[in-house]
Amino acid sequence: MDVIGGGVAGAATAIALRGIGAEVTVHEAHADPAGQVGSFLSLAANGLRGLRALGCLEQVQEAGFAVPDQRMWAASGRLLGEVPRGRQAGDPLLSTTLMRGRLVETLREHARRRGARIVTGRRLTGAVPDGDGVVARFADGSTARADLLVGADGLWSATRTALDPLAPSPAYAGLYSVSGIAEGVAARPGTFNMVFARNGAFLHIGAPDGTVWWSAQVAEARRPELEGVSDEQWPARLAALYQAEPQPSAIIQATTVLHRPTLMHTLAEVPTWHGGRIVLVGDAAHPVGAGQGASMAVEDAVVLAQSVAGAATVEDGLAGYDRLRRARVGKMARSAAANRDAKTTGPLRRRLNDLIMPIVFRHFYDRATAWL
Repeated sequence: MDVIGGGVAGAATAIALRGIGAEVTVHEAHADPAGQVGSFLSLAANGLRGLRALGCLEQVQEAGFAVPDQRMWAASGRLLGEVPRGRQAGDPLLSTTLMRGRLVETLREHARRRGARIVTGRRLTGAVPDGDGVVARFADGSTARADLLVGADGLWSATRTALDPLAPSPAYAGLYSVSGIAEGVAARPGTFNMVFARNGAFLHIGAPDGTVWWSAQVAEARRPELEGVSDEQWPARLAALYQAEPQPSAIIQATTVLHRPTLMHTLAEVPTWHGGRIVLVGDAAHPVGAGQGASMAVEDAVVLAQSVAGAATVEDGLAGYDRLRRARVGKMARSAAANRDAKTTGPLRRRLNDLIMPIVFRHFYDRATAWL
């Protein structure tokens, strides 16, 4: 079985398929898919339980740090609510935050130890049925035949297009993200903070080493040209955008490490997740965000392996995976859309949210998120 893509979804799927005895090769487009690239991400309790099923929970927890709580703030600095982060109240399995590169490294190493083969520098360009299997074609002219081809190649998935040429394409979401690390500014360790600022959300977490990990999700209706802004210009640009919010402003001014800015995208519902011996997992099928992207990818990996192992044929297993995942992922996508809308709202809606959110967090949040 071949997995296309070496990120979180690809490595987790390789581990899961090795767990049911499949021979697995991971094809990764980049020469080195791991390393310290990208910003931080969080794994909620459901994703951590998926990692426990894959046998690598402790390794991932050691690569990051626990974030038990989440605080939501108005632009004025008023605390809107404090809730458990990525879990129900009383759940001892605490949300874990770590750099994306560290998570990929950890999962990829576990996949290797379980016997998966990882090949780098191979970019998928197409895939065609071949009897009871599929042949993958790569940009370097090589091919690979597999009993099952898993597209774990992210938002801009080539596997999705190979499976369905009419599949939707990503669209700009009205937000772009700039993140970094600050030093010498106070922040409560182990608490995820989200400020609903005037120009978009601002996220920050106090890390155990005293630094502050942050991400500015800037609302801009028209797609901006990020390439024309140098690393030296970003702190001043962000400081101007968040000058009315004291804590974000202080963190930006104390930044010592800046990560590459990225545009944020949405993807319309993908009608075809599988066909023949090809299947999509993770962002290739359903980018969700809202702190659940990595967790949903891990869930996909576990459910796919279970479905294939328990079915009479591979095709039946893929149909079972689709059936088991669609409703849950769809519900998560709707929740993520609401989360995204709250970050891009205008001043009137923002003031209404400031009045309503404390009531929601106090009386309805735990019940509304318990299904996860």
